Amino acid sequence: MSAPQDSLRLHVDRDRCAGAGMCALTAPEVFDQDDEEGLVLLRQPTPRPEHQAAARLAAGLCPAGAITVNSPDATAS
Repeated sequence: MSAPQDSLRLHVDRDRCAGAGMCALTAPEVFDQDDEEGLVLLRQPTPRPEHQAAARLAAGLCPAGAITVNSPDATAS
């Protein structure tokens, strides 16, 4: 049996976050911002398959590079 395709894992670095909010706007099911500083909050460290494309896009749009995507196909990027 092969590894499941939904093994995408996300990590956020709140110290690096600039609070731009692109992640929460792009993938609100996966990311949010705290009310105090506007920094990223990770709602789904392992997003469901239907949210993975938006999560990857949000990571790519992050101006501070505060979101890391780990997946089986990460070596292909």
